[in-house]
Amino acid sequence: MFVFESLLLLFAANGAPIILCKMLGKRFDWPVDFGLLWPDSKPIFGPSKTWRGIACAILVSATTAYFLGLGAFSGLVVGLLAMLGDLISSFAKRRLGIPSSGMALGLDQIPEALLPLLWLKGDLGISYRMVILLVAVFLVLELGISRVLFWLHIRKQPY
Repeated sequence: MFVFESLLLLFAANGAPIILCKMLGKRFDWPVDFGLLWPDSKPIFGPSKTWRGIACAILVSATTAYFLGLGAFSGLVVGLLAMLGDLISSFAKRRLGIPSSGMALGLDQIPEALLPLLWLKGDLGISYRMVILLVAVFLVLELGISRVLFWLHIRKQPY
C-alpha cells in the first residue's frame, strides 16, 4: 500500500463522521459519553463524539480499505483505532478545559492517525520513520482540508 492510499484511508475514517453530521444534523446523535461528567465536573468526551460517528467511521473505512485492496477487516480496525484516537484526544482536551470542537494543534490530529498507522505498519510494509512522516503529513493536510470544509459550511469551526 502506498502513501496516498494510507492517507486516503485515514481521511475516510476521520472525515466520514463530519460529513454524516452535516447530512443528518442531530438525528441519531447519541453522545458516546451519554452526557455524563467526569469527576472534574467536565464532560467525558463532549457532545460531538457520537455513536453514529463511530459507526460511520468504521463502516466507511472498512469499505474504503476493501476497495483499496487492503481488506474490509483492516479498514474496520483502522476506523476503530482512528475513533479511539479521537476519543483519547477529546478526553484530554476536556481535562485541559478546551471546549468541544475547540482546537488543540497536534492533539487533534496525532492520535487519530498514529494509532491506525501503527496497527497497519506491517500491512503497509513501512518503517516507524514512515509512520511518523505519514502522521506529520496527515496533520498538515488535515489542517488545510478542515479550512476547506469550514468554507463549504460542512465544518462548524476551522482548524
